[in-house]
Amino acid sequence: MTAIEQKNTQRIGFILVPNFALMSYASAAEPLRAANLIAGTDLYEAVPLSFGGEAIRSSSGILVDCQSLAVVGERCHTIFVCAGGGPQDWVVAEGSFGMLRRLARQGVRIGGISSGAYLLAAAGLLDNRDFTIHWEHAPVLREAFAHLTPRQARFVIDGDRITCAGGVAPLDMMHAMISQRMGAHFARRVSDWYLHTAVAEPGAPQRGSSAERYGTNHPALLTVLEKMETTIESPLDRQTMAKLAGTSARHLDRLFATHMKSTFLETYRAIRLDHARRLLEQSPLSIAEVAFATGFSSAGHFSGSFKARFGQTPNAMRQRFPRD
Repeated sequence: MTAIEQKNTQRIGFILVPNFALMSYASAAEPLRAANLIAGTDLYEAVPLSFGGEAIRSSSGILVDCQSLAVVGERCHTIFVCAGGGPQDWVVAEGSFGMLRRLARQGVRIGGISSGAYLLAAAGLLDNRDFTIHWEHAPVLREAFAHLTPRQARFVIDGDRITCAGGVAPLDMMHAMISQRMGAHFARRVSDWYLHTAVAEPGAPQRGSSAERYGTNHPALLTVLEKMETTIESPLDRQTMAKLAGTSARHLDRLFATHMKSTFLETYRAIRLDHARRLLEQSPLSIAEVAFATGFSSAGHFSGSFKARFGQTPNAMRQRFPRD
């Protein structure tokens, strides 16, 4: 990059959606401020935006003054949609998606942070693109947009589309973006400013390993637990799972009793019900559709199992997270 190009200020816009995660926003915006301080010049300008120009409140209650996307958008080098919460927060004004599509056609690089990728998908900006989204929101995106498959990565840069899982992962993403413009040594100085000594690769996992999440290192048990997480809609029986793990069904029962303090069926049901809870909170699926999507043969069976685990019926849970 030439000295002239380095002096050009890149305006990076962040469209804040109600109940956005403040950590995700700060993790993306703060490295830009540090880059300016280290360079001694304004390399970047971080601009909080909203679709209508109104102030937006974060999930932690912090109100952020924003400029209007319609006014500032065309002057941005890159625009990120920064969202959190649930689908009830992702309802945008008519014409908002059209604005994003128009900006993309004009050459503005478009990105999504945390559940911001859901809004990009709704705008048709992720078709035939490699992208990611926060693991908690991946199921509802797949249900809403069956033709899209998010990758479980910390961030993905696919040409003029950039998506990030949120949380602290934007620190890794901004390291990559600053490195592309200013070089790896400069980006390292920015990361060191925030004690960000372990910069993760784009494809690094979003969640702890199965061993960490389930508290066991037994290879056969981990094989089964990971398979349970990927066969929620069509659960497999004990014998099939045992065969996959290279053990017997009886020995598999002993492994669950010893390491999980639970049974095969109880553990499998808990994984499916946890998934069902996320769908109830985030998706527009009916209760019967959620039951089917999590492998229950009837809504009645699902409702009873759900109440036994969470102390309330699926309908009561759904009322806490209205879709309109």
